[in-house]
Amino acid sequence: MTDRYESPLSTRYASPYMLQLFSADTRYQTWRRLWVSLARAEMELGLPITQGQVEELEAHISEIDYDCVRRREKEVRHDVMAHVYAFGQAAPSAAGIIHLGATSCYVTDNADLILYRDGLRYLRQQLLQVMANLADFAQQYRALPTLGYTHYQPAQLVTVGKRAALWLQDLESDLSELDFTLKNVKFLGCRGTTGTEASFLDLFDGDQEKISQMNRKISSDFGFEECFPVCGQTYPRKLDSRILNCLSSIAQSCYRMANDIRLLQHDRQVEEPFEKDQIGSSAMAYKRNPMRCERICSLARYLMADAMNAPMTASTQWLERTLDDSANRRIALPEGFLCADAILRLAQNVTNGLHVNERVIEKTVKEYLPFIATENLMMEAVKRGGDRQELHEIIRRCSMAATARMKDGGDCDLLDRLAGEPSFGLSRGDMERLLNPELYTGRCAQQVEDFVQSIRPLFADLERETARIEL
Repeated sequence: MTDRYESPLSTRYASPYMLQLFSADTRYQTWRRLWVSLARAEMELGLPITQGQVEELEAHISEIDYDCVRRREKEVRHDVMAHVYAFGQAAPSAAGIIHLGATSCYVTDNADLILYRDGLRYLRQQLLQVMANLADFAQQYRALPTLGYTHYQPAQLVTVGKRAALWLQDLESDLSELDFTLKNVKFLGCRGTTGTEASFLDLFDGDQEKISQMNRKISSDFGFEECFPVCGQTYPRKLDSRILNCLSSIAQSCYRMANDIRLLQHDRQVEEPFEKDQIGSSAMAYKRNPMRCERICSLARYLMADAMNAPMTASTQWLERTLDDSANRRIALPEGFLCADAILRLAQNVTNGLHVNERVIEKTVKEYLPFIATENLMMEAVKRGGDRQELHEIIRRCSMAATARMKDGGDCDLLDRLAGEPSFGLSRGDMERLLNPELYTGRCAQQVEDFVQSIRPLFADLERETARIEL
């Protein structure tokens, strides 16, 4: 439909997997699976529910009459009861036992927990792929000298690989946060209207162990090992805050990386992928804009702002339940997942095709290396009998003059100026022998090697795990 608003996240950016995960079919079929699981557990624990009723419910999980749901919701103004009604119409023999003892949050909250857990698992694999790409890139260029920048001003040399390792280290931190978040996603279970399980005490004639068994059975059906120990009508909204904070953290790291690449692409040192027939500008045909990195930054800003929704919702929950979380969560959580997915897909594309212009980097290093090497030059001059303080003043004076020349468009003539100072005691040839860039990158190459090797085990099962999740 082209006459209705569509979210760009669904039409342009997010993956088919994530779009399906947060689709109406997945959500409402999960509701029905939850009702089937509840009915089966209640039957197995002695309530008057038959195997035939459970099987009839199972047979109609995927056949949802959305028109029926819409008509019924318009009448009763309650989405869950509209779906209960439609499910009962599809499975009439079981209509009377659907949702037995439960409240709406049994299906809405547990379904959300299932979707968020599966979404986090998928994003974990997406994040690992970005990290694997960066690890390969960092190792390949671990020893390539490049000009470092502090305050975005020329500084001491680093290496191209070391800079990528900084981005990689941020993402490793995000992976740790994501793993912690996943570990702490628990199930709500079926706890009743205020979390007291009072309705089930009545149904099971006061047998508390059967209630615990019921929740264990349902949790196990959906791959959860435990429920939240206590809750109101909903699961704790603190979890939503933790999830969106985790997604925001990924966005922050990807923004930092993409912004660095944008700066480097301005100087033509490093470039994001650019296809053969890609158009950079509608007017300036020569342009090679870093549009993927710009899009990462744009989406990341949205996600970081979106993450503010969950803490505001978590902080304003009244006592056992208030419904002012619902409309906000319907938007903020799915959009947050789709946005994180889009960012990581773009980051995979960028990191898989980063292009390094080594000649440009070499030229930039060569231009600034005389300044960077001045301390080493001074130490060599001291070894030859020079006075440290006098040498420092010579370097300062010559450096200022060379910089002024460069600002007027001239080449760097620092070495010629120093060689022309008799009291400096070094010829141009003496100084050029000290201008090997690799002498000024410190332990960059070894730092990258050590770091990359330490995280390589994370990528061992990446391809197999990605295939499993997408199935």
